[in-house]
Amino acid sequence: MTPFQEAENRWQGEFKLNSGYFSEATRDDGVYIPSLKYSKPKPVPYCLPVTCAEETLFPEIREAALAYFREYGIEWHDKVSGFRPSNHLRDSQVCCVNCLFPFSSRPEALVALLRHIFPDIRRVFPFEGDHCVAFEWIGLENYLNDSLPGLPRKRGKGCTSSDAAVLFEREGDRREIALLNWKYAEAYDGRPLHVSPAGRDRVPIYRPFFQQADGSLDQTLVGNFEDLFYDPFDQLIRLQFLAREMERARELGAERVTLVNIAPAANPDILTVTAPGLRALGSTVPEIWHRLVRPADRSVTITTEELFRAFPLEHWPDLRPWWAYVTGRYRWLKPSESKPATAGTEERR
Repeated sequence: MTPFQEAENRWQGEFKLNSGYFSEATRDDGVYIPSLKYSKPKPVPYCLPVTCAEETLFPEIREAALAYFREYGIEWHDKVSGFRPSNHLRDSQVCCVNCLFPFSSRPEALVALLRHIFPDIRRVFPFEGDHCVAFEWIGLENYLNDSLPGLPRKRGKGCTSSDAAVLFEREGDRREIALLNWKYAEAYDGRPLHVSPAGRDRVPIYRPFFQQADGSLDQTLVGNFEDLFYDPFDQLIRLQFLAREMERARELGAERVTLVNIAPAANPDILTVTAPGLRALGSTVPEIWHRLVRPADRSVTITTEELFRAFPLEHWPDLRPWWAYVTGRYRWLKPSESKPATAGTEERR
Protein backbone atom coordinates (compact mmCIF):
# COMPACT_ATOMS: atom_id res chain seq x y z
CA MET A 1 0.00 0.00 0.00
CA THR A 2 1.33 3.44 -0.95
CA PRO A 3 1.64 6.41 1.43
CA PHE A 4 -1.19 8.19 -0.40
CA GLN A 5 -3.47 5.17 -0.05
CA GLU A 6 -2.64 4.82 3.64
CA ALA A 7 -3.31 8.51 4.25
CA GLU A 8 -6.61 8.33 2.37
CA ASN A 9 -7.68 5.25 4.32
CA ARG A 10 -7.04 7.05 7.59
CA TRP A 11 -8.82 10.18 6.46
CA GLN A 12 -11.84 8.36 5.02
CA GLY A 13 -12.24 6.54 8.34
CA GLU A 14 -12.10 9.86 10.21
CA PHE A 15 -14.47 11.52 7.76
CA LYS A 16 -16.98 8.72 8.24
CA LEU A 17 -16.98 9.22 12.00
CA ASN A 18 -16.76 12.99 12.27
CA SER A 19 -18.24 14.66 9.18
CA GLY A 20 -21.94 14.30 10.01
CA TYR A 21 -22.78 12.92 6.56
CA PHE A 22 -23.14 9.31 7.71
CA SER A 23 -25.72 7.55 9.84
CA GLU A 24 -25.03 6.08 13.25
CA ALA A 25 -25.13 2.60 11.70
CA THR A 26 -21.95 3.30 9.70
CA ARG A 27 -19.78 3.87 12.77
CA ASP A 28 -18.88 0.18 12.90
CA ASP A 29 -15.95 -1.01 10.80
CA GLY A 30 -16.89 -2.71 7.54
CA VAL A 31 -15.51 -5.67 5.62
CA TYR A 32 -14.33 -4.88 2.10
CA ILE A 33 -16.46 -7.04 -0.20
CA PRO A 34 -13.66 -8.67 -2.28
CA SER A 35 -11.97 -9.74 0.97
CA LEU A 36 -14.92 -12.00 1.76
CA LYS A 37 -13.23 -14.71 -0.29
CA TYR A 38 -10.75 -15.05 2.57
CA SER A 39 -11.61 -17.20 5.57
CA LYS A 40 -11.25 -14.41 8.12
CA PRO A 41 -11.82 -11.03 6.46
CA LYS A 42 -10.79 -8.12 8.65
CA PRO A 43 -13.21 -5.25 9.33
CA VAL A 44 -11.58 -1.87 8.69
CA PRO A 45 -12.65 1.71 9.56
CA TYR A 46 -12.44 2.94 5.94
CA CYS A 47 -15.19 0.55 4.78
CA LEU A 48 -18.88 0.89 5.51
CA PRO A 49 -20.94 -1.97 6.87
CA VAL A 50 -22.41 -3.81 3.89
CA THR A 51 -25.94 -2.76 4.79
CA CYS A 52 -24.91 0.91 4.57
CA ALA A 53 -22.98 0.83 1.28
CA GLU A 54 -25.21 3.47 -0.35
CA GLU A 55 -24.01 6.04 2.16
CA THR A 56 -20.70 6.26 0.33
CA LEU A 57 -22.53 8.58 -2.10
CA PHE A 58 -23.10 12.29 -1.43
CA PRO A 59 -26.55 12.45 0.22
CA GLU A 60 -28.03 14.93 -2.28
CA ILE A 61 -27.25 12.71 -5.29
CA ARG A 62 -27.65 9.32 -3.63
CA GLU A 63 -31.17 8.42 -4.73
CA ALA A 64 -30.74 9.78 -8.26
CA ALA A 65 -27.35 8.13 -8.82
CA LEU A 66 -28.58 4.75 -7.61
CA ALA A 67 -31.66 5.03 -9.85
CA TYR A 68 -29.51 5.99 -12.85
CA PHE A 69 -27.22 2.96 -12.44
CA ARG A 70 -30.26 0.69 -12.09
CA GLU A 71 -32.05 2.17 -15.09
CA TYR A 72 -29.13 1.66 -17.46
CA GLY A 73 -27.91 -1.63 -15.99
CA ILE A 74 -24.52 -0.20 -15.00
CA GLU A 75 -22.26 -2.25 -12.74
CA TRP A 76 -20.78 -0.73 -9.61
CA HIS A 77 -17.18 -1.82 -9.09
CA ASP A 78 -16.68 -4.22 -6.18
CA LYS A 79 -20.42 -3.96 -5.68
CA VAL A 80 -22.14 -5.16 -2.54
CA SER A 81 -25.10 -6.75 -4.34
CA GLY A 82 -27.40 -5.80 -7.17
CA PHE A 83 -27.02 -2.14 -8.10
CA ARG A 84 -25.35 -1.00 -4.88
CA PRO A 85 -21.91 0.67 -4.82
CA SER A 86 -18.70 -0.52 -3.23
CA ASN A 87 -18.56 -0.10 0.53
CA HIS A 88 -14.88 0.97 0.34
CA LEU A 89 -14.70 4.71 1.00
CA ARG A 90 -11.59 5.02 -1.19
CA ASP A 91 -13.34 3.61 -4.25
CA SER A 92 -12.42 5.41 -7.48
CA GLN A 93 -15.76 4.92 -9.24
CA VAL A 94 -17.62 6.33 -6.24
CA CYS A 95 -15.22 9.29 -6.21
CA CYS A 96 -16.02 9.92 -9.88
CA VAL A 97 -19.76 9.80 -9.27
CA ASN A 98 -19.55 12.03 -6.20
CA CYS A 99 -17.57 14.62 -8.13
CA LEU A 100 -19.39 14.58 -11.48
CA PHE A 101 -22.98 13.41 -10.98
CA PRO A 102 -24.21 16.83 -9.74
CA PHE A 103 -23.20 18.27 -13.13
CA SER A 104 -25.31 15.74 -15.02
CA SER A 105 -28.45 17.78 -14.38
CA ARG A 106 -26.75 21.19 -14.64
CA PRO A 107 -25.65 21.63 -18.27
CA GLU A 108 -24.51 25.24 -17.84
CA ALA A 109 -22.34 24.31 -14.87
CA LEU A 110 -20.92 21.37 -16.81
CA VAL A 111 -19.97 23.71 -19.65
CA ALA A 112 -18.17 25.95 -17.16
CA LEU A 113 -16.31 22.95 -15.73
CA LEU A 114 -15.20 21.68 -19.14
CA ARG A 115 -14.24 25.11 -20.46
CA HIS A 116 -10.88 24.76 -18.73
CA ILE A 117 -10.18 21.81 -21.05
CA PHE A 118 -12.12 22.94 -24.14
CA PRO A 119 -12.04 26.77 -24.13
CA ASP A 120 -14.46 27.14 -27.06
CA ILE A 121 -17.15 24.78 -25.74
CA ARG A 122 -20.62 26.24 -26.32
CA ARG A 123 -23.07 23.77 -24.83
CA VAL A 124 -23.54 20.17 -23.75
CA PHE A 125 -26.29 17.78 -24.81
CA PRO A 126 -28.17 15.14 -22.86
CA PHE A 127 -26.29 11.88 -23.40
CA GLU A 128 -29.08 9.54 -22.37
CA GLY A 129 -32.44 10.59 -21.01
CA ASP A 130 -31.97 13.90 -19.24
CA HIS A 131 -28.42 13.08 -18.11
CA CYS A 132 -25.60 15.21 -19.52
CA VAL A 133 -22.94 12.87 -18.08
CA ALA A 134 -23.00 9.18 -19.02
CA PHE A 135 -21.15 6.94 -16.58
CA GLU A 136 -19.30 3.75 -17.58
CA TRP A 137 -19.84 4.47 -21.29
CA ILE A 138 -18.92 1.59 -23.65
CA GLY A 139 -20.08 2.98 -26.99
CA LEU A 140 -23.27 2.27 -28.88
CA GLU A 141 -21.65 -0.69 -30.65
CA ASN A 142 -19.14 -3.38 -29.70
CA TYR A 143 -16.43 -1.53 -31.62
CA LEU A 144 -13.51 -3.37 -30.00
CA ASN A 145 -15.10 -6.84 -30.04
CA ASP A 146 -14.00 -7.25 -26.43
CA SER A 147 -17.22 -8.10 -24.63
CA LEU A 148 -17.42 -11.47 -22.90
CA PRO A 149 -18.42 -14.20 -25.40
CA GLY A 150 -22.01 -15.31 -25.19
CA LEU A 151 -23.03 -12.54 -22.79
CA PRO A 152 -24.70 -9.18 -23.44
CA ARG A 153 -22.46 -6.17 -23.14
CA LYS A 154 -22.62 -4.58 -19.71
CA ARG A 155 -21.43 -1.13 -18.79
CA GLY A 156 -18.74 -1.27 -16.13
CA LYS A 157 -17.94 -4.96 -16.50
CA GLY A 158 -16.55 -7.31 -19.12
CA CYS A 159 -15.59 -4.77 -21.79
CA THR A 160 -13.82 -1.44 -22.17
CA SER A 161 -15.73 1.25 -20.26
CA SER A 162 -14.86 4.92 -19.86
CA ASP A 163 -15.60 6.24 -16.39
CA ALA A 164 -17.80 8.95 -17.87
CA ALA A 165 -18.62 10.60 -21.18
CA VAL A 166 -19.97 13.99 -22.27
CA LEU A 167 -21.43 15.05 -25.62
CA PHE A 168 -20.86 18.72 -26.39
CA GLU A 169 -20.71 21.35 -29.11
CA ARG A 170 -17.84 23.69 -29.86
CA GLU A 171 -17.64 26.81 -31.97
CA GLY A 172 -18.47 26.04 -35.57
CA ASP A 173 -21.37 23.79 -34.52
CA ARG A 174 -19.01 20.82 -34.25
CA ARG A 175 -20.16 18.03 -31.98
CA GLU A 176 -17.60 16.14 -29.94
CA ILE A 177 -17.48 13.52 -27.21
CA ALA A 178 -15.10 13.54 -24.26
CA LEU A 179 -14.38 10.13 -22.75
CA LEU A 180 -13.28 10.69 -19.16
CA ASN A 181 -10.73 8.38 -17.55
CA TRP A 182 -10.97 9.08 -13.82
CA LYS A 183 -8.32 8.11 -11.27
CA TYR A 184 -8.13 8.54 -7.50
CA ALA A 185 -5.81 6.43 -5.34
CA GLU A 186 -4.64 3.92 -7.93
CA ALA A 187 -1.06 2.63 -7.92
CA TYR A 188 0.47 0.04 -10.23
CA ASP A 189 2.60 -2.95 -9.31
CA GLY A 190 4.16 -3.69 -12.70
CA ARG A 191 2.50 -7.03 -13.36
CA PRO A 192 1.92 -7.79 -17.06
CA LEU A 193 -1.77 -7.77 -17.98
CA HIS A 194 -1.81 -9.68 -21.24
CA VAL A 195 -4.45 -11.97 -19.77
CA SER A 196 -7.69 -10.46 -18.44
CA PRO A 197 -9.27 -11.42 -15.10
CA ALA A 198 -11.70 -13.51 -17.16
CA GLY A 199 -8.75 -15.53 -18.54
CA ARG A 200 -8.76 -14.09 -22.09
CA ASP A 201 -5.59 -13.19 -23.99
CA ARG A 202 -5.99 -9.47 -24.65
CA VAL A 203 -3.18 -9.16 -27.19
CA PRO A 204 -4.98 -10.63 -30.24
CA ILE A 205 -8.17 -8.75 -29.36
CA TYR A 206 -6.60 -5.31 -29.50
CA ARG A 207 -3.64 -5.81 -31.87
CA PRO A 208 -5.71 -5.03 -35.02
CA PHE A 209 -6.50 -1.56 -33.69
CA PHE A 210 -2.83 -0.93 -32.94
CA GLN A 211 -1.83 -2.00 -36.45
CA GLN A 212 -4.24 0.28 -38.30
CA ALA A 213 -2.44 2.56 -40.73
CA ASP A 214 -4.38 5.53 -39.35
CA GLY A 215 -4.58 4.18 -35.81
CA SER A 216 -4.51 6.20 -32.63
CA LEU A 217 -0.96 5.28 -31.51
CA ASP A 218 2.46 5.87 -33.04
CA GLN A 219 3.62 2.33 -33.85
CA THR A 220 7.19 3.44 -34.50
CA LEU A 221 7.70 4.29 -30.81
CA VAL A 222 6.55 0.90 -29.50
CA GLY A 223 9.00 -1.98 -29.80
CA ASN A 224 6.41 -4.67 -29.14
CA PHE A 225 2.68 -4.32 -28.79
CA GLU A 226 2.92 -6.46 -25.64
CA ASP A 227 4.94 -3.64 -24.01
CA LEU A 228 1.66 -1.74 -23.59
CA PHE A 229 -0.01 -4.37 -21.41
CA TYR A 230 0.95 -2.88 -18.07
CA ASP A 231 -1.27 -0.59 -16.02
CA PRO A 232 -2.21 2.10 -16.69
CA PHE A 233 -1.23 1.75 -20.36
CA ASP A 234 -3.39 -1.34 -20.67
CA GLN A 235 -6.39 0.84 -19.81
CA LEU A 236 -5.24 3.80 -21.87
CA ILE A 237 -4.81 1.86 -25.11
CA ARG A 238 -8.28 0.35 -24.84
CA LEU A 239 -9.90 3.70 -24.14
CA GLN A 240 -7.97 5.41 -26.92
CA PHE A 241 -8.95 2.65 -29.36
CA LEU A 242 -12.58 3.02 -28.25
CA ALA A 243 -12.40 6.78 -28.79
CA ARG A 244 -11.03 6.32 -32.31
CA GLU A 245 -13.70 3.80 -33.29
CA MET A 246 -16.47 5.98 -31.88
CA GLU A 247 -15.06 8.84 -33.94
CA ARG A 248 -14.99 6.75 -37.10
CA ALA A 249 -18.63 5.81 -36.52
CA ARG A 250 -19.59 9.44 -35.83
CA GLU A 251 -21.32 8.21 -32.70
CA LEU A 252 -24.18 10.49 -31.68
CA GLY A 253 -23.12 12.84 -34.46
CA ALA A 254 -19.69 13.53 -32.95
CA GLU A 255 -16.94 14.51 -35.36
CA ARG A 256 -14.21 14.06 -32.77
CA VAL A 257 -13.77 11.94 -29.64
CA THR A 258 -11.12 12.92 -27.10
CA LEU A 259 -9.82 10.88 -24.18
CA VAL A 260 -9.53 13.10 -21.10
CA ASN A 261 -7.37 11.65 -18.31
CA ILE A 262 -8.12 13.09 -14.86
CA ALA A 263 -6.03 12.19 -11.80
CA PRO A 264 -5.03 13.82 -8.50
CA ALA A 265 -1.70 15.62 -8.37
CA ALA A 266 -1.74 14.57 -4.71
CA ASN A 267 -1.19 10.95 -5.77
CA PRO A 268 2.34 10.83 -7.25
CA ASP A 269 2.15 7.06 -7.74
CA ILE A 270 -0.27 7.60 -10.61
CA LEU A 271 2.66 8.92 -12.68
CA THR A 272 4.96 5.92 -12.18
CA VAL A 273 5.91 4.02 -15.33
CA THR A 274 5.82 0.29 -14.59
CA ALA A 275 6.01 -0.89 -18.23
CA PRO A 276 9.70 -1.82 -18.80
CA GLY A 277 9.50 -1.47 -22.58
CA LEU A 278 8.19 2.11 -22.43
CA ARG A 279 10.55 3.71 -19.91
CA ALA A 280 12.83 5.02 -22.63
CA LEU A 281 9.96 7.20 -23.91
CA GLY A 282 9.60 9.34 -20.80
CA SER A 283 9.69 9.56 -17.04
CA THR A 284 5.94 9.75 -16.35
CA VAL A 285 2.80 8.12 -17.73
CA PRO A 286 1.35 11.40 -19.13
CA GLU A 287 4.65 12.26 -20.81
CA ILE A 288 4.80 8.89 -22.58
CA TRP A 289 1.14 8.88 -23.49
CA HIS A 290 1.39 12.34 -25.03
CA ARG A 291 4.17 11.06 -27.30
CA LEU A 292 2.24 7.97 -28.34
CA VAL A 293 -1.21 9.36 -29.23
CA ARG A 294 -1.94 10.36 -32.81
CA PRO A 295 -3.24 12.97 -33.43
CA ALA A 296 -1.88 14.36 -30.19
CA ASP A 297 -5.01 16.43 -29.54
CA ARG A 298 -7.11 13.27 -29.14
CA SER A 299 -5.82 12.92 -25.58
CA VAL A 300 -5.70 15.47 -22.78
CA THR A 301 -4.32 15.06 -19.27
CA ILE A 302 -5.33 17.30 -16.40
CA THR A 303 -5.10 17.02 -12.64
CA THR A 304 -8.33 16.78 -10.69
CA GLU A 305 -7.25 19.73 -8.56
CA GLU A 306 -6.66 21.95 -11.58
CA LEU A 307 -9.99 21.01 -13.17
CA PHE A 308 -12.09 21.86 -10.13
CA ARG A 309 -9.99 24.80 -9.02
CA ALA A 310 -10.92 26.54 -12.28
CA PHE A 311 -14.66 25.97 -11.81
CA PRO A 312 -16.48 29.26 -11.01
CA LEU A 313 -18.45 28.00 -8.02
CA GLU A 314 -19.67 31.51 -7.21
CA HIS A 315 -22.05 31.31 -10.18
CA TRP A 316 -23.76 28.17 -8.84
CA PRO A 317 -24.53 28.74 -5.15
CA ASP A 318 -26.76 25.64 -5.13
CA LEU A 319 -23.59 23.57 -5.57
CA ARG A 320 -21.96 24.87 -2.40
CA PRO A 321 -23.20 21.95 -0.25
CA TRP A 322 -21.74 19.54 -2.81
CA TRP A 323 -18.43 21.44 -2.84
CA ALA A 324 -18.25 21.36 0.95
CA TYR A 325 -18.77 17.60 0.84
CA VAL A 326 -16.23 16.71 -1.87
CA THR A 327 -13.52 19.03 -0.52
CA GLY A 328 -14.12 17.62 2.93
CA ARG A 329 -14.06 14.00 1.88
CA TYR A 330 -11.37 14.40 -0.80
CA ARG A 331 -9.44 17.06 1.04
CA TRP A 332 -6.69 17.26 -1.57
CA LEU A 333 -9.26 19.02 -3.81
CA LYS A 334 -9.10 22.13 -1.64
CA PRO A 335 -7.35 25.07 -3.29
CA SER A 336 -3.82 25.74 -2.07
CA GLU A 337 -1.07 28.19 -2.85
CA SER A 338 1.12 25.49 -4.37
CA LYS A 339 0.81 24.70 -8.04
CA PRO A 340 -0.51 21.25 -8.98
CA ALA A 341 2.00 18.71 -10.23
CA THR A 342 1.02 18.53 -13.88
CA ALA A 343 4.12 16.86 -15.26
CA GLY A 344 3.35 15.62 -18.73
CA THR A 345 0.10 17.54 -19.07
CA GLU A 346 -0.62 18.37 -22.68
CA GLU A 347 -1.40 21.81 -23.90
CA ARG A 348 -5.19 22.10 -23.96
CA ARG A 349 -7.08 23.31 -26.97
